[in-house]
Amino acid sequence: MIVIDEKKIFDEIQKRRPVSVALNGPDGILPKIQDTASRIMERFGIPAYVLADSCFGTCDMNTNGAKVLGAEILFHIGHTVNSTSFGDDIVLVDAFDNISFDGIARKCAEEFSGKTISLVTDSQHLHEVDKVRAILEQEGIKVMVGKGKGQLNDGQVFGCEFYPVMETRDSVDANIFLGQSNFHAAGIALSTNRPTYVLDPYFNEIREVTEFAQTLQKKAILSVYKAAEAESFGIIVGLKEGQFSKVTALKFKRELESLGKKVQLFALTDITDDKLQNLRGIDAFIQVACPRISTDNHFHRPVLSTPQANALVRILKKENVDNFLQVPHWL
Repeated sequence: MIVIDEKKIFDEIQKRRPVSVALNGPDGILPKIQDTASRIMERFGIPAYVLADSCFGTCDMNTNGAKVLGAEILFHIGHTVNSTSFGDDIVLVDAFDNISFDGIARKCAEEFSGKTISLVTDSQHLHEVDKVRAILEQEGIKVMVGKGKGQLNDGQVFGCEFYPVMETRDSVDANIFLGQSNFHAAGIALSTNRPTYVLDPYFNEIREVTEFAQTLQKKAILSVYKAAEAESFGIIVGLKEGQFSKVTALKFKRELESLGKKVQLFALTDITDDKLQNLRGIDAFIQVACPRISTDNHFHRPVLSTPQANALVRILKKENVDNFLQVPHWL
């Protein structure tokens, strides 16, 4: 069960006495965020708005929505990061899943006996890493926990950022992800090119995602080669505050135009196939917002992420494109 650190929220409101606040977080915990917002209104008598648009990370906090509502504090819940540089009007709040990994960790110890593994997780299960590590090491498994970098804590990954597992990949037999998220685990498998498994405590199962990740990789590679045949490109700048990469977009524009391609520039908040279907005269797209938009979704025309676009430019220049996804940060 997800547990939100409401004490931090209440203490902050008590200290700062805002006229109104806003809250948001990932879709899966919105009902919990609703409950927290109700308790804020009951306790402090101020409006507490739940920003209910989909939220995929600290790149996607919808601070503009909070400003439009006049909320003096935005409580962003559930994306633990190793950073406090988001400004005084944004407060990051932890949300931990309190389910125990003891049973599935012992099952993992039997399956990976004698192996060396990289232990990794997402924000909701960071507090379980040391406990699971101890269980595995007691059973003779060598456990590595990679160092965090930037916003990442040790042993933590985002959907587009993989520094801890990239640090350990040449020393381990497999990656072990604590949680349920095939989304995070597939990114780990793609970036490290190592067998990757999910330790799912809810279903008490060990699930390999390597084959699933390879399917995503084949799709990503195919999109790059399809885009290499295009004559006209649409380059999309993401309008979410943490996904705004205009400089990168203009770099790709210059590179493609120098290679004889036609380029149009677009800007979107949400990049979906339906919205791109409205745009005519474009053979392929490059979006510099979120790399997982391109790898995890279906589009009728090629829609490349930043690493895919880098590979495209190399193909057009007749350079080697091997391992273009095996980088620690896909931006």
